[in-house]
Amino acid sequence: MKPFHLDPEMKTAMRGVFYPTGYMVLMFPGEQQARDAGKLLADGGIAEDAVALITPEDFRRQIVGATGDDDMLPSAGTEGDTVRRFTELAAEGHHGLIIHAPSSDESDRVMALLKDCPISYGQKYRRLVIEDIVE
Repeated sequence: MKPFHLDPEMKTAMRGVFYPTGYMVLMFPGEQQARDAGKLLADGGIAEDAVALITPEDFRRQIVGATGDDDMLPSAGTEGDTVRRFTELAAEGHHGLIIHAPSSDESDRVMALLKDCPISYGQKYRRLVIEDIVE
């Protein structure tokens, strides 16, 4: 598992909104739960470079404030609501994993490996659709 780094491809070209197509973003109540989930994924054969740990600070600095503007959150749309929810959970101390899982089979495999983990919220970013994984 690697530390999170916001790549330009994880934002929309037009508005610069966080939208990492082909990735799952899963939130956990704390750092240890996220790290434990990352270990389960690695033990289950998910490539370590496909999984990144996102700390609450990462959310504040790289996702909310990616342009140096803490008001970068979009004002409308599903992607805005999703980022707001991630931001609220990060403010409560939740940590996340961002997992590159572009296919449905890969997403299903991730969720099967993490079936007993305390996921507090999760989304899969597909092309033009954000799919609820855990609400």
